[in-house]
Amino acid sequence: MFKKVSKVVGLLTVVALFAGVIAGCGQQAQQQGAETKGSVTLGYVQWDSEIASTNVIKKVLEDEGYEVTITAVDASPMWLGVSEGNFDGIVAAWLPATHKDYFAEVKDKVEDLGPNLRGAKIGMVVPEYVTINSIEELNSVKDEFQGRITGIEPGAGVMMATEQAINDYNLDFTLQSSSSAGMAAALKKATDNEEWIVVTGWTPHWKFAKWDLKYLEDPKEVYGSEEFIHTIVRKGLKEDKPEVYNILDKFNWTAADMEAVMLDIDDGMEPAEAAAKWLEANQEKVKQWTGK
Repeated sequence: MFKKVSKVVGLLTVVALFAGVIAGCGQQAQQQGAETKGSVTLGYVQWDSEIASTNVIKKVLEDEGYEVTITAVDASPMWLGVSEGNFDGIVAAWLPATHKDYFAEVKDKVEDLGPNLRGAKIGMVVPEYVTINSIEELNSVKDEFQGRITGIEPGAGVMMATEQAINDYNLDFTLQSSSSAGMAAALKKATDNEEWIVVTGWTPHWKFAKWDLKYLEDPKEVYGSEEFIHTIVRKGLKEDKPEVYNILDKFNWTAADMEAVMLDIDDGMEPAEAAAKWLEANQEKVKQWTGK
């Protein structure tokens, strides 16, 4: 019995390998143990936006013949990881405000390839039906919000900015740590019942396509103005892996691109599947990144 199973498995493996070669599919070849161009490691924070972008660039590099590992971490170890060479790069750096402290600590140890997405933003977000429009008004309606701001992972840039906002605006509110998914779940529950809720938010994010939301005005500019999502790589990547460096350097897309991937993921599609779907529909953009 064992010999029969072994023969069948061996035959299937040969067939699969042959199909991979015929199809020219680098991903299949990698999975069957074929030689690759090498390994690439990418770090990212578990924001919906960065799950989308990191899975997209992972798929692009895999299609070019690389074995790619992506690792979800908090913001601090993400920046430390790329500065120490544990990650080849990240496409999840929010600058100039959100990750400014992390960047300041390692800027001499990494290479900033510039923005891969423009027009990002962070701040406090409420449903459109909430009748206040500014952070300065929060204390006057504290009870409506139960004195709570629903946040995401501790240590995230938007969380640190919100702690600063609580201090600068003298808010009688507690910042409740959660996760990106937890924040979205709390937002859904509140909007379903037309309850008041204030959350830490950022753009691009699929929640703005799903619900009518607005940023509270920030006259003290605690959250900064326009944000950019940058690509950061470790020192020496250009010399070690020039093709990977060039692809990461050329990687650039729009908020609408990112939100399309995020929406598919929120609708239940696996991140890798959503990334592959978007890439299939945007081959011209991919060619600009790969130069092919």
